[in-house]
Amino acid sequence: MDIREHNRLAWDRQVEKGNPWTIPVDAETIAAARNGHWTILLTPTKPVPREWLPHLSGQRVLCLASGGGQQGPVLAAAGAQVTVLDNSPKQLARDRFVAEREGLAIATVEGDMADLSLFPDQSFDIVVHPVSNVFAPEVRPVWREAFRVLGKGGILIAGFNNPVVHLFDYALVERTGRLEVRYALPYSDVEHLTEEEKRRCQADGIPFEFSHTLEDQIGGQIAAGFVLTGFYEDYDRESDASPLSRYMPIYIATRAMKPLEKGG
Repeated sequence: MDIREHNRLAWDRQVEKGNPWTIPVDAETIAAARNGHWTILLTPTKPVPREWLPHLSGQRVLCLASGGGQQGPVLAAAGAQVTVLDNSPKQLARDRFVAEREGLAIATVEGDMADLSLFPDQSFDIVVHPVSNVFAPEVRPVWREAFRVLGKGGILIAGFNNPVVHLFDYALVERTGRLEVRYALPYSDVEHLTEEEKRRCQADGIPFEFSHTLEDQIGGQIAAGFVLTGFYEDYDRESDASPLSRYMPIYIATRAMKPLEKGG
């Protein structure tokens, strides 16, 4: 099975369905960003602390697996030179829509978050990676590529799932409202779903998901060479909250820096 192709088509369908991560920002949000009052999300509800990106004007920003007309246009309005890379053509079309509506310069590139070979080393000053590596079978290549394309002193800000999300049988939750552990971690839709369930995902335009251990999410950034400098947790939106979100934050965001010199 071509996972990337399935997820490309599925996210195009998510655009059609109005997934919250596919809704472009409005004109008021862009106007505020132009006046220095920018706000972006890596996770569903908690805005990125402004001190995480203290300087945006003129900065080369890669919005990684970040289509949807949200982070990229806001950062461009705040003065950054923005490139948005995403696997979904319709997600990228959202960024072009906002760019045309607001007169913003944004480059859009269709590609794989784990393969940034089209970009030379040290091409960017900032990488912005909202919750999306749940759709990548392996996450360590994502961190290694982000490190490579960042210049020295560059910043990576990233959001991702707490892997505990994937322990539970959500079909049972829908039927009974009861959380029950079903799966061992790390979880993979490709490995754990039945053939019938996978066919249903394909028919309904549901992306395949993969959990990643915290060792791979956080330890993987460190192993790639990053130094972690920020951390927070977040909950789901009330409108589509996972039952687990009633009990604990299920998203994590990190800020990491590429050292100015080798070894720190």
